[in-house]
Amino acid sequence: MHTNNELPPKTCSVDRLVTMPEDVKKVLEGKKTATRRNGRYADVGEIMTLEGQQFRVNQVYSQTLGELTDEHARMEGFNTVDDYKESILSYHPGMPWLPHMRVWVHEFSKVNE
Repeated sequence: MHTNNELPPKTCSVDRLVTMPEDVKKVLEGKKTATRRNGRYADVGEIMTLEGQQFRVNQVYSQTLGELTDEHARMEGFNTVDDYKESILSYHPGMPWLPHMRVWVHEFSKVNE
């Protein structure tokens, strides 16, 4: 795992972190507080704006798919790892679900006005 001081360069921008309409809805309802991506989309402290509401990125770290727990799945807005896996594979037909595959976890919370 990387520390904040040694994160590699971002591969995308924070405005692309959560884009699927059902995921945006889950974030706005407080049901989704993390998202996993193949690349790093945000720095800690960056602000993501969804429908006029702001969310601060609190943590960014690398994790393998095999390390996912049901608690991680709940942060993604799903009940179990299997529910999360099914959803991801439906977005990416033909993508293998490899336990050793590394992803970037972005955890965020609503910015209180």
